[in-house]
Amino acid sequence: MSHDASKPLDPQEAMAAEWEAALAQQQQAGASTSSINEVVSGPAEQVSTPSFTNFSSTGPTTAGNDINMILDIPVQLTVELGRTRIPIKHILQLAQGSVIELDALAGEPMDVLVNGYLIAQGEVVVVNDKFGIRLTDIVTPSERMRRLSRGS
Repeated sequence: MSHDASKPLDPQEAMAAEWEAALAQQQQAGASTSSINEVVSGPAEQVSTPSFTNFSSTGPTTAGNDINMILDIPVQLTVELGRTRIPIKHILQLAQGSVIELDALAGEPMDVLVNGYLIAQGEVVVVNDKFGIRLTDIVTPSERMRRLSRGS
């Protein structure tokens, strides 16, 4: 391949020139192609076509089928009375009968959290000598996003 020194090479021409020079250098060194063929045609490995399971559905799936897969997954439901921040020295001074003031007001709805995410609010009730919660407000997904962005 001849090259005019006054014209710059485009990248493809430059690469072709490099390959041409490398090939000429290899031929001058007396390298035989038979040694390359021996390396390439070395011991053959057994190759087979993989078989994959067909996951295409036989019919349209419904949301009911998909939700059935998660119905038995346990989640942590928490009813939160309120929160507060106190220094560790006050925690160390706590004793039986100590009262900790929370940020929630008496009679205010309690937050119902599932795995730490607010889903509802409700009021405390007693059922068979155990505490329960009567849901008074279910939080909509848009309200959850608004509360998260507000940081409360």
